[in-house]
Amino acid sequence: MLILASAVAFSTAGYFTRLIPQDVWTVLFWRGIFGGLFIAGYVVWRHRGATLDAVRSVGRIGLFTAACSTAATICFVNALRLSTVADVNIISATAPFISAALAWLCTGARERRSTLLASLVALCGVAVMFGAAGLEGHLFGDLLALAMALLMSAMMVAIRHHQRVSMLPAASLSAFLSAIAVLPLAHPATAFGPHFIWFVLFGTVQFGLGLLLLTLGARMISAARSALISALEVPLACIWVWLAFGEVPSAVSFAGGAIVMAAVLADLIFRGD
Repeated sequence: MLILASAVAFSTAGYFTRLIPQDVWTVLFWRGIFGGLFIAGYVVWRHRGATLDAVRSVGRIGLFTAACSTAATICFVNALRLSTVADVNIISATAPFISAALAWLCTGARERRSTLLASLVALCGVAVMFGAAGLEGHLFGDLLALAMALLMSAMMVAIRHHQRVSMLPAASLSAFLSAIAVLPLAHPATAFGPHFIWFVLFGTVQFGLGLLLLTLGARMISAARSALISALEVPLACIWVWLAFGEVPSAVSFAGGAIVMAAVLADLIFRGD
């Protein structure tokens, strides 16, 4: 339920990206600031007097997950600006299978054959989308989306493998790091005005809440399972931008997306757990 709720929160990224007219670096800066403050507030509320101990306990693996999350955030928002919301979210749906491969390579955890078969089908769907992206001029955006999926998969594997350590401080750190990383290119002052509330909501509701719920939920189930449930944000993301902005995916994106989502749903149904 935590991962499902995080998928709902994350699915609003395309909506906010299309809604806010400022440059991507300014958007990333304020998104990171408000997301970091939101998660930090939860960490202080949860640990109270032991907050500093919780921060110290994350260690090197916490720094690794924070770095992965920061880089994934930058790739994700830029991908949304350079490609379609449908392509970005459908490519991110391959994360379950990337997570399964990384978990096997790094920790020896093995997934079922049905998941491995579904991964091959999903990769075929992504290949269809990449072919169309090259013709439609947003190949780089799709490559950034793929990089984001790799980084998020690595983060979920690390969180699951070190489930006894609370990674919430690392999640907060990653949000602040994303803001610091883009500050030289951002123009924070241009965001002030009647529409500043959208930056606040983007940082707290979409990023902060989504990352908080994902970090909590990823400790309780396998990395591949976490990523699989997270893939449900794909159809939601497309619905929000279609309803708000009339952005309809191309026929090829529909075809590639159908292949990927069929693989995800088949794995959900036939695993039986």
